[in-house]
Amino acid sequence: MQKEFIDVVNEHDEVVGVAEREELYTNLLKHRIVHVLIFNTKGEMALQMRSEHKSFCPHHWSTAVGGHVHQGETTEQAAVREFQEEMGVVVPFTFAFKDYYKDPHNPGLYKFITTYTCVYEGPFEINPLEVTEVRYFKLKELRTLIKNGGKFHPELAYILEKHYSKA
Repeated sequence: MQKEFIDVVNEHDEVVGVAEREELYTNLLKHRIVHVLIFNTKGEMALQMRSEHKSFCPHHWSTAVGGHVHQGETTEQAAVREFQEEMGVVVPFTFAFKDYYKDPHNPGLYKFITTYTCVYEGPFEINPLEVTEVRYFKLKELRTLIKNGGKFHPELAYILEKHYSKA
């Protein structure tokens, strides 16, 4: 597996170094994450079921598109790359919000999460090493599933709670 190099940032989201992906979590280094929320014309959100091959949260629902921003990439470039890798397509998206996120699984680790949104009905050409399924959900249904202990990636749960709890 090819090593991933990620920009390390400070509390102002300024690049201060570079580290291998594993080092980010071992050494609690601040870094950037990108997500693209895909909605259909009915306002339902597409989620991906992470494959069994994922090192973190396999078999958990996650945003349709998401991942680390690599060394030297902008968040927009990372979103395009992740969109292509995970969904097999790229469609136009727009900036939604940026959050400073405290990782609940790694006390002391913070990430800048930049989220984009788009409207797309499919089709998806999913990469089975990354994704096993893509499904659209009503936002109310997602809140109920999370409340009832469904398996959700913590960044997705955070985004839904912070930005879509009233939708």
